[in-house]
Amino acid sequence: WTIIEWVLRGKPTAVGIASGFLAGLVGITPAAGYVLPIGALLIGSITSVCCFFAVSLRVKLGFDDSLDTFPVHGVGGTVGALLTGVFATKAVNEAGNNGLLAGNPGLLLTQFITVVATYAFAAIGTFLILKLLAQFMELRVVSSAEDQGLDIGEHGEEAYGEDFAGGFSAFDSGSPFAPKKVGS
Repeated sequence: WTIIEWVLRGKPTAVGIASGFLAGLVGITPAAGYVLPIGALLIGSITSVCCFFAVSLRVKLGFDDSLDTFPVHGVGGTVGALLTGVFATKAVNEAGNNGLLAGNPGLLLTQFITVVATYAFAAIGTFLILKLLAQFMELRVVSSAEDQGLDIGEHGEEAYGEDFAGGFSAFDSGSPFAPKKVGS
């Protein structure tokens, strides 16, 4: 992620570094215990690159996913699951299965089918949960609250006001930790 960000955007960012680490970890999770260390490094690297482009696509398409949940976790998990079908080997886990590079292209197909099944399960489950919630509440805030910010509209306060740093002090005069005045 960092290298691609550096090449394409001129400089790496702290958020990019963290997102790249997270994407790599998400990608290797399905393969944990089934791949050799070089496979793990390749899965993490390939996943990170795919997630970088997924985040870039999300921005271009204007999807509302401020935490990049789907571009990192959804795409990362999908890529990691598919790459498990490529790099898995019984040399690591005798109870597992060999992947494409170990002579078994069938595992890649199995992984693809499980990814499709997982997407279907998540879509149907999410749809049912939203339908149930819609019976009891609005699923979307009014646009004026969205424009103003949900902190104020939903919670009645700003998350980070102008006086954020000065809003609390353990040493205010009413605090039990405040220094006591001597004499006077």
